[in-house]
Amino acid sequence: MMSDIPERKARIYAISLSLGVGSMVMAVKFYAYWLTNSSALLSDALESIINVVASAFALWSILFSERPPDPSHPYGHGKVEYFSAGFEGALIIVAACGIFQAAWPRILHPQEILNLDKGLVLLALTGAVNLMLSLGLLYVGRKTRSIVLTADGKHILTDVLTTLGVFVGLLCVRFTGYLWLDGVVAIMMAAMILYTGTRLVRQAFGGLMDEASPELLDEISLLLSRKRKDIWIDIHRLRAWRAGSQIRVDFHMVLPQDLNLLDISHEIAEVKNALGIHYGGFVDVLVHTDPCNVRDCPACSVPRCDFRSAPSLYQSLWCREKVVS
Repeated sequence: MMSDIPERKARIYAISLSLGVGSMVMAVKFYAYWLTNSSALLSDALESIINVVASAFALWSILFSERPPDPSHPYGHGKVEYFSAGFEGALIIVAACGIFQAAWPRILHPQEILNLDKGLVLLALTGAVNLMLSLGLLYVGRKTRSIVLTADGKHILTDVLTTLGVFVGLLCVRFTGYLWLDGVVAIMMAAMILYTGTRLVRQAFGGLMDEASPELLDEISLLLSRKRKDIWIDIHRLRAWRAGSQIRVDFHMVLPQDLNLLDISHEIAEVKNALGIHYGGFVDVLVHTDPCNVRDCPACSVPRCDFRSAPSLYQSLWCREKVVS
């Protein structure tokens, strides 16, 4: 697992690279539009503006989210990454509306496309560059658990698909001579962009509202099941959410009622250590301990217990549905 400093450097390097490469790709796309006067190419170029603005905002949010907790923000500044993702989604939606407005007249009143072959070559080149960039951002985003890098990578990957759609559409224009296809392709791409922007806004809203993540809860449940000890009788009321690269977890753990405070502290430390190792230290764990009672006896595997009132029948699996109840 990457340490804190390398992860921070990786996030900043990745988003800075996205900003630089995105600026060059945007310039090439607008040059291709200037050569061809194609509304489909204009739609692709307009989305590149969004890529650059979003990358700049994402760089700021990553730098801001790295600030340590302070008296005003005791849980840190990680949630600013959700603002960044939501801002990027909103910009995508605005770009889609602009493309719709520019493309519709081209269907009703088609215009000649100039230097189409040169435009297609430039379009293919920008698509290849963006594909490599998006895959790199998604890789680093997964490694560093950064929603900003993941959102930016998905956005640029969508841009690659948009570029591919524009490329195929303009090929059809070249071989058929139907100029109205230029506007149709632009509108189809705008619809795809609009869908992506809506999803990003929805994801950001869920993060700001501490929406439960089934995948994260499943992962934690599985980890605790693998590390389970006999005296960890049960776990319930599990809650977990992300705030930037940080993960916050709290749950109730049922322990034998005859444990002293020192033993209870030791078991809590073991649980926190297991989660800390798994998430590379980017986790804050709060464990509430509850003493066992007669209802827990059937699920208890403690070999010798002076308080048992029923035989041990089973030790249930800690699946998400059970531990969140």
